[in-house]
Amino acid sequence: MKNYYVYILANRKNGTLYIGATNDIVRRVYQHKNGITGGFVGKYGATKLVWFEDAPKIAGAIQREKRLKKWSRAWKINLIETQNPDWVDLYPGLLC
Repeated sequence: MKNYYVYILANRKNGTLYIGATNDIVRRVYQHKNGITGGFVGKYGATKLVWFEDAPKIAGAIQREKRLKKWSRAWKINLIETQNPDWVDLYPGLLC
C-alpha cells in the first residue's frame, strides 16, 4: 500500500512556512533542499522539514494540505510544536 504525505517546511523556528503534499516525502524534501523545485521554497529558503503526517490516499493528503493552508499561523505553529517543539529538521531521520 502506498502512503502519501502532508508536510510543513520552515526556514527557521517561527519563520516562513510552506505546506505541501507528496507521494514520496524523501524525494520531495530532497528536491526542496537542493533547489530543484524553485518557487516559494527557493525564494524563502524554507527547506527544514518540521512536521509531516501520512495519509492512505492522495485525495486525503490533498484535502488536508488545503485545510492546513487555511489555518491561522498560530494554529500551524501549535501543530508543529506539539510534535516538534524544537523545530528540529526531521529529514535526516527519514533517511535511516
